[in-house]
Amino acid sequence: MTPELSQKLKDAGLDPQAVENLARTALEEDGPVDVTSEPIFAPDAVSAGDFRAREAGVVAGIPVAAVVFELLDVAYEAKAADGDRVVPGQVLISVEGPTRAVLRAERTALNLLTHLSGIATAARRWTDAMEGTKARVRDTRKTLPGLRALQKYAVACGGGVNHRMGLHDSALIKDNHVAAAGSVTKAYEAIRAVYPSLHVQVECDTLDQVEEALAVGAKSILLDNMTDAEMAEAVRLVAGRAELEASGGLTLERARDVAVTGVDYLAVGALTHSARVFDIGLDFS
Repeated sequence: MTPELSQKLKDAGLDPQAVENLARTALEEDGPVDVTSEPIFAPDAVSAGDFRAREAGVVAGIPVAAVVFELLDVAYEAKAADGDRVVPGQVLISVEGPTRAVLRAERTALNLLTHLSGIATAARRWTDAMEGTKARVRDTRKTLPGLRALQKYAVACGGGVNHRMGLHDSALIKDNHVAAAGSVTKAYEAIRAVYPSLHVQVECDTLDQVEEALAVGAKSILLDNMTDAEMAEAVRLVAGRAELEASGGLTLERARDVAVTGVDYLAVGALTHSARVFDIGLDFS
């Protein structure tokens, strides 16, 4: 990987070595030989082409796809940047190199680019739906194994906000923790005793739990499967003393109604676990 590409990945908050390892693993899945291309194209055959958007949306993963091209010695030029809104027919990346290498790179690059762009496009739709409110869409830990950093990066490209990256960087007290500890208060105090400065979020199913979380000092509260009326009442009760995040059963059609209750975030696991791929294709010149 070139130093320039490595720096781009670092600037995006991604680990260059982790991205390269992922790209190598993906390429290895295709096996050691392309039994379709090698009989058809001579070793010295060269081709050029463009990766084009085939629908409108937001692109993400261009530097990730670039890692694939560099591993296979395919020359490339980015014609768009991650986070850009793109239109059908717009060129995202132009490539040129040995035809066999271009074709070997094609599907792996597209698998990464279409998946990440699909996530970014979904995040942008949620962001646009809540425009004019203070609410932001936020992701969850419902990510594909091995792809969390990339998927969360794509959410950010679409205007979303990342929640915790794992179990290590923020605590989230859920119903099972409350049941085991005996109460919201006991669970919260147990964590505070060990991690006095850690960010702690408390999941609440009822307004009574919201009041208990406030009483113990919680500064972040997750409103789980509440109605719009209940969330509006929680906003009134909290009165700015803690950030509030709506969760459970959220849909894009309902996004604005939830946002106008006054919550700070909408937690949407579907951004990463159910994102539709964004349509991109490679057209040879």
